[in-house]
Amino acid sequence: MSMPKTAALIPVKHLATGKTRLAQRYDRRTIEQLSLAMLEDVLHAIADVAVISPVVVVTPDPRVTEFARARGAYTLLLSPDPGLNTALDTAAANLARQGCEDLLVLLGDVAGATSQDLEQLLAAGRALEQPCAVLAQTGDGGSGALLRRPHDAIPALFGAGSATAHRRAATARGVAFRALTLPSLSLDIDSADDVRILLRRRRGGQRTRALLQQLESGTAP
Repeated sequence: MSMPKTAALIPVKHLATGKTRLAQRYDRRTIEQLSLAMLEDVLHAIADVAVISPVVVVTPDPRVTEFARARGAYTLLLSPDPGLNTALDTAAANLARQGCEDLLVLLGDVAGATSQDLEQLLAAGRALEQPCAVLAQTGDGGSGALLRRPHDAIPALFGAGSATAHRRAATARGVAFRALTLPSLSLDIDSADDVRILLRRRRGGQRTRALLQQLESGTAP
C-alpha cells in the first residue's frame, strides 16, 4: 500500500528585505545569493522524499518565483505581502481545496535539511492519531519544520518562540502533538553564528555551504 502524499510549503521572504541580521557580515547582493542557495538546498532535500508532493514555494518576490519554478517547484506569489503566517495558512487552504490535506511547512532558510530527517518527521506524524502536529524545533526555540494532519490542525505561528506557541495551540485544540530534535532541521540561517554552525556540519546544505566557503575565502563570484 502506497503512502499518502504530503504537500509541502516553503516560505521565502522578499530578497531585498530578508535576512537583515546577516547584513552585519554580508552586503545585500550576497545575502540575496545566500537566500537562493538556501532555497535550492531545501528543494533538493524535499525532492528526495517520494511522498512529498506537491512542493509549493510561497513568496512575495517574483525573483524567488522564477528561481523556484526553474527548479521544478510550484509557486504562490502573494503581493502585497500578507505576512508569513497568513501567507502559509492561505496557501494551505488553497491546497486543501485541491485535495491536499497533510501539510509540511519547511522554512526556506533551513539550508541543511536532509531527506532522512524529513522522513523521520513524516513518520512521527503517521504514528499519531489525527488531528496531529509534529514540529522540528530549532536551537533558538523556533520551528524549522511543522507537519500538520490535516492542514488546519493548528494555525501557523512561526516567529520567535514558535515551538512553544505551536505546542500551546495544539493543547488548546486537543490536537496530538510531538516536538522532535532533528539535527538538520534545527538550524535556520539568520545570523553569523548560524553561518559558522552550518560550515562545521558535513551533511545537507551543499550549495549554501559551497557559497559560504567561497565567501570566506574571497573567491565568490
